[in-house]
Amino acid sequence: MRRAQKNQLTFSGIWLLVALALLWLVQFALTRPKGPREVPYSELLSELRAGHIESVEITPTDITARLAARAGAPTAAAPAGSTAAPGTTAGRARPSAALAAAAIRTTRLPDIDETALIQELEARGVVIRGQQEHVSAWRGLLFSWGPLLVLFFVYLFIMRRIAQRGGPLSVGRAQPRIYDRNAEQRITFADVAGVDEAEGELMEVVSFLKSPDRYRAIGARIPKGVLLVGSPGTGKTLLARAVAGEANVPFFSLSGSEFVEMFVGVGAARMRSLFDQAKQRAPCIIFIDELDAIGKTRGGVTTIATHDEREQTLNQLLVEMDGFDPGRGVIIMGATNRPEVLDPALLRPGRFDRTVVVDRPTAEGRLAILRVHTRHVKLAGDVNLEEVAQRTVGMVGADLANVVNEAALAAGRRGATEVHARDFEEAVDRIQLGLERRGKVMSDAEKRRVAFHEIGHALVALSMRHADPVHRVSIIPRSIGALGTTLQLPTEDRYLITRDELRDRLCVMLGGRAAEELTFEDVSTGAHNDLERATETARQMVCRFGMSDVLGPVTFGRPAGSRFLQVPVELGDGRNYSEETARLIDAEVRRLVDEAHERARAVLTERRATLDRMAQKLLERETLDRPALDALLAEEHGHAEAPEPAASGGAARR
Repeated sequence: MRRAQKNQLTFSGIWLLVALALLWLVQFALTRPKGPREVPYSELLSELRAGHIESVEITPTDITARLAARAGAPTAAAPAGSTAAPGTTAGRARPSAALAAAAIRTTRLPDIDETALIQELEARGVVIRGQQEHVSAWRGLLFSWGPLLVLFFVYLFIMRRIAQRGGPLSVGRAQPRIYDRNAEQRITFADVAGVDEAEGELMEVVSFLKSPDRYRAIGARIPKGVLLVGSPGTGKTLLARAVAGEANVPFFSLSGSEFVEMFVGVGAARMRSLFDQAKQRAPCIIFIDELDAIGKTRGGVTTIATHDEREQTLNQLLVEMDGFDPGRGVIIMGATNRPEVLDPALLRPGRFDRTVVVDRPTAEGRLAILRVHTRHVKLAGDVNLEEVAQRTVGMVGADLANVVNEAALAAGRRGATEVHARDFEEAVDRIQLGLERRGKVMSDAEKRRVAFHEIGHALVALSMRHADPVHRVSIIPRSIGALGTTLQLPTEDRYLITRDELRDRLCVMLGGRAAEELTFEDVSTGAHNDLERATETARQMVCRFGMSDVLGPVTFGRPAGSRFLQVPVELGDGRNYSEETARLIDAEVRRLVDEAHERARAVLTERRATLDRMAQKLLERETLDRPALDALLAEEHGHAEAPEPAASGGAARR
């Protein structure tokens, strides 16, 4: 920080000097006195013989004559009849135009004896002065050294700018962001939440950096490299900085893309420079973010489209990791969200020999993250962070930080001094569903169709045993393209889903289309997203989960996904089954979807009166929350029913 301030002061001082010099030149040009008028030598003699010269100043190069000032001198020839004494000025002919100027100057003739001129000047009583040519010292310095000084300052400015970018000869020098142990914004594990398992694994690295002798005494070898694997936004970089902050050691941070340049060999040179700098400041941590940018596998399909510069950088990284002693206290940490593309040579023991998965946080983890991000936010008494955590299923740390910020912005927009529960509700809806588009006007017919469609989803979900509880139904258009939304909130984090639960989900997805069929005896394009999701879910049940009685417990297709990350597995592009099996798969998918559609239609047919009543109420209010839905269900049975547990959590559209 101090060095940056010093450079800024130096830069400002240079420009101040340049500005002063320009100001002086402008002032000199504007205030410079007007010089005598240049005339030929013959005109000087004419003025002398006419008696108009009062004094002369002779220098080695020229003669400057000052003209005599005459009060009341006529501006034209004397009129007829006027008289003047002979020899007086008034009686002379009209003076030349040179009299209009204060002085005239002419250049001395070369190799001419001017003795006669001097005698004539003495005879006419002209004052004669002489002056030796003299040049001011400052003026001489300015004209002799000024251009050099200007060039020097320009050169100094250009070289300073080049040096800030690494210098012309230091293209291969790594320029990592260094977070020193004395940094003001030091990150520790107190600033990290929701990743307790990963934090526990990294505490061993912290312990080694703090007291390496304890491990050396028993012959233990600390892992050279630690690879952090997780979805984007889970806090991999924050964890790495927290390790450095807890161990109180310097933290070198670079992105994998910073090693790859257009010049061949720059990446490898920067890798060598990075390790040299780290060894000089050991113990320390080297953190390479987005490691997959330089660590992609060198075999398989990628050999067709190889990148020599990236491979050289990867080779240099492998060599550096083999060539340094971890006992010196240099720990390498990498982060990626694509571990499946990394070269196997990086993951073997002796390099990145420990993989730490930074998974999506659970409900307790989300609550801890929300508490960290709301430490400096003024919360109202009606805010329940546990409900917010339950409603944000699937969100990572970056998403939760955005939720808190959006809630604070919402409170600021309406002029509140505290953040209320309604602000968090609006923030979650804004992130998951998009902005409300109340200006998007639908016709009454479209609005009525959307209302029945969304109530179809909600009523089927309320009728299914394994469906997630309904939180809210709305027909307010959203910026993501949805004309209406049905929010279902899981009561807890789920890691396994049974076949019956998937069948109930299929029924809920198709409830909107079934409601349109019953009410309008026709369907619209509004169910296209529901059909896509239902078809994909049925295909996953058949091909991935072995939930087909016809095909049995067999998987089909090559899966694409990561063995580290818990992400939805998609079918591979390659088929490993015959055409006959493909026809059976299509038939089973069709059967599952048709069965779910018939179940949804049967439920809505049985509860048709409730469907109409709920849709009419939704048309009137545009949004129905869970208490309003429970009240409508109570009217159906004639008594109040105990509502299902309406826990807040991640909302799924429809």
